[in-house]
Amino acid sequence: MLRSWRVGTAFGIGIYVHWSLLLLLGWLVLENWSGGSPAQIVYPAVFVSIAFGCVALHELGHALMARQYGIRTRDITLYIIGGVARLERMSERPGEEFWIAVAGPAVNVFLAGLLFALGVALGDPVSSAAMAPLLTRLVHDLAAVNVGLVLFNLLPVFPMDGGRVFRAFLSTFLGTLRATEIAAAVGAVLALLLGTVVAFATGKLMLVLLAGFVFLAGQQELAAVRQREYRRRTEPLTVLPASYDDIPSVVAVQPQEAFSGVLWDPRYRAWVVWRNGRPTESYGAW
Repeated sequence: MLRSWRVGTAFGIGIYVHWSLLLLLGWLVLENWSGGSPAQIVYPAVFVSIAFGCVALHELGHALMARQYGIRTRDITLYIIGGVARLERMSERPGEEFWIAVAGPAVNVFLAGLLFALGVALGDPVSSAAMAPLLTRLVHDLAAVNVGLVLFNLLPVFPMDGGRVFRAFLSTFLGTLRATEIAAAVGAVLALLLGTVVAFATGKLMLVLLAGFVFLAGQQELAAVRQREYRRRTEPLTVLPASYDDIPSVVAVQPQEAFSGVLWDPRYRAWVVWRNGRPTESYGAW
């Protein structure tokens, strides 16, 4: 079964193209086969190819920022509806999630600025005085695409970048699970509402498919967070002896059957209160 092909590697990360994107490029060439000169026939396919190159750079922004926090990226795949960077894990720290999320749109902001400057140098693409009209048009179109990528990805629709920024903000006060539940609910409503309204307003039913994909991805990640939190609450705690230097009242021994005291749990990054051999509460997590 046709799936994805590896087209290159950047910073040690494999970049793949899904068969649906290749099908789109072939369809664009065939659709414009009788549209004029050879350059005009292949222009849509060239434009879409470079636009998805900008999407790949967007995903590399996420991947390289995640690497700064010790999170590796398995691969980046370009689909007909966008790109996906598969991180080995998602950060559970709000600050890290925020910077990983905004790194992708930041790349597009830089590209848009660069392309707009180049577009000004080349001139107006509809002017007969413009140098290389198709090239000039390509530069202007790509600048607009990068602006669109920034605005689209920063919508507060989880799990898109704006939705992750929203969750990171909520996690600071509510914790990861509750923040994910709220972000996923808001994202689901916005995805279905915006996808349906914009699709019927523009006649582009592909947006309905995109909205459905975003909705399902958000629900899938919510389920994963719930499963992770459930495991944390049901698995035995892995407790290391605490230090008297940190909190003088801490009992620095392994918990016994009737142990009561406070010990540090590295997995929760929190102090856990034990009463009669059972963990009852935690505090000091960050």
